[in-house]
Amino acid sequence: MSALESSEPRTDAPTADLPGGGAEGGILGREYRALSFGIVTVVLLIAFEATAVGTAMPVAARELDGVSLYAFAFSAYFTTSLFGMVVAGQWADRRGPLGALGVGMSGFAAGLLMSGTALNMWTFIAGRAVQGLGGGLVIVALYVVIGRAYPARLQPTIMAAFAAGWVVPSVVGPLVAGTATEQLGWRWVFIGIPALVVFPLALALPATRRMASGPADPAAPVEPFDRRRIKLALGISVGAGLLQYAGQELRWLSVLPFVAGVALLAPAVAGRRALLPHGTWRAARGLPAVVLLRGVAAGSFIAAESFVPLMLVTQRGLTPTMAGLSLAVGGATWALGSYVQARPRMEAYRERLMVAGMVLVALAIAAAPSVLVAAVPVWVVGVAWGVGCFGMGMVIASTSVLLLKLSAPKEAGANSAALQISDGLSNVLLLAAGGAGFAALGGGAVSGATASHPGAFLVVFLPMAVVALSGAFVAGRVGERG
Repeated sequence: MSALESSEPRTDAPTADLPGGGAEGGILGREYRALSFGIVTVVLLIAFEATAVGTAMPVAARELDGVSLYAFAFSAYFTTSLFGMVVAGQWADRRGPLGALGVGMSGFAAGLLMSGTALNMWTFIAGRAVQGLGGGLVIVALYVVIGRAYPARLQPTIMAAFAAGWVVPSVVGPLVAGTATEQLGWRWVFIGIPALVVFPLALALPATRRMASGPADPAAPVEPFDRRRIKLALGISVGAGLLQYAGQELRWLSVLPFVAGVALLAPAVAGRRALLPHGTWRAARGLPAVVLLRGVAAGSFIAAESFVPLMLVTQRGLTPTMAGLSLAVGGATWALGSYVQARPRMEAYRERLMVAGMVLVALAIAAAPSVLVAAVPVWVVGVAWGVGCFGMGMVIASTSVLLLKLSAPKEAGANSAALQISDGLSNVLLLAAGGAGFAALGGGAVSGATASHPGAFLVVFLPMAVVALSGAFVAGRVGERG
């Protein structure tokens, strides 16, 4: 029995399943209004940070003389978030999501300040790592809040609201970040965001305390943290970091951190008591396939998207603002894809929607590097990414809905952590692979709009398109037999 099927029905909720709900029981009804505004505002802030940082990153990397470490600036976030996710899963299951949410948002802000004041690329990367630790705590805590506070019929709607929270940042974020980068300097993109943390905390924390605090089973004794899982989480985080380092430092000595990274990762993700559901790597039907699909989709898409602004700035001579705006339409189409999957009539076709979504993602990633040909207009990237984001909106929201549907109440935190671990680990590994290929073909030598290293970008985008296409097969296995 899933967490949602075992919950007591809410007698005050109307049967209409509209995006905003009715006056009483929708996500904007009296019961859920404060919580919905609070957690969607948290997502809004994270979305603004993602779009703004992506716009400023090419300039930051060049000024800190760290273009060769460009992929590290992204993967450091995902590497430490892996550890934060496991900690948050146990924290939320045993003591409720409130503490993980508050500490996570604070760490998120501290990491931004650290990166914004960095004097060299490694300090900048360290700040991204601190930010990732906070982000890992936050994302799992939010999933647990949704699983506890909202009934099954409203969960697709709040997931769609999360996606809608990306629309405004995706349009305004690149413009604001690009203008700040060009007029004030890239540091203000990082330093300015932490001031926005106070408002979502003031909304989300009281509502979370009222509606989703405490352990999953208040009658059961509070169990201590599982030290074995914490050690595995540390292993997966350090191991992913070592693999990323080995991929960036293309020397014979890099074999040592590569082997050490594999040794640390293997028991954490594929052992008998791994952090991921048994059968994940063979795409076993049901929850394992859902968890694997999340990693395939997020990893391939993020690894490709991370290099889009750098490609447009260095190969086509765009300003950071214009490079960021070329991806702005993606926020709206992502929200549209999430809205489509949230329609009640689409529930019977969820698996088909996810298969179609992964095909669209693969096509978008494959089409993006066409702008390396001078005759191809730059707007092709924007159109392609809009199509890919529509597919991602259907897939990512659907994996979240299915995860909660297939999780028992006491397993919601651990399974949410597994979903996010798959997401984050795939991001790290595919960024490491893409970054290694990028560096091997001279990508680190890119220094301006006159540089020409098209092969360095092709070796990132085309393999990621193949990975995304494999996700269509995995998507066909998310449904349990019978």
